[in-house]
Amino acid sequence: TARRARDRSLIDAAAREALARLTRDFTDGFNRDDLDAVMSSFADDAVYDEFDGRRHVGRDAIRAAFVPQFRGDFGRIRFHEEDLFVDPAAGRALISWTCTLERDGKTRAWRGLDILHVRDGRIVVKETYAKAERPKTETR
Repeated sequence: TARRARDRSLIDAAAREALARLTRDFTDGFNRDDLDAVMSSFADDAVYDEFDGRRHVGRDAIRAAFVPQFRGDFGRIRFHEEDLFVDPAAGRALISWTCTLERDGKTRAWRGLDILHVRDGRIVVKETYAKAERPKTETR
């Protein structure tokens, strides 16, 4: 019926918005240097696949992988959203971004994306892909 289709459409829209919000809040945690906020998005058994092939399994291993970044060891890192695609039925989100790194008075940037696999409102897999092994583009 028309009512059932309308109800399904509202449910689908709400699920899409929830997944988009989770993805953006997760990315915002990086931009606020808030490791606890980022970690709160992960399931206990989550997997983080870095762009360089390193793989971290479980929240403790993922937190340890992020500590140098959040401590500022590499400089000031920020992610600027380009596109966001969500598929709540599949539990997947893809966010593409430009990452900027400010260090030693210079700003470098590169493009990349994260594919997030979500189950029960938590990230179970974060796959990161980047266009460069190291920053190659000067923005300043």
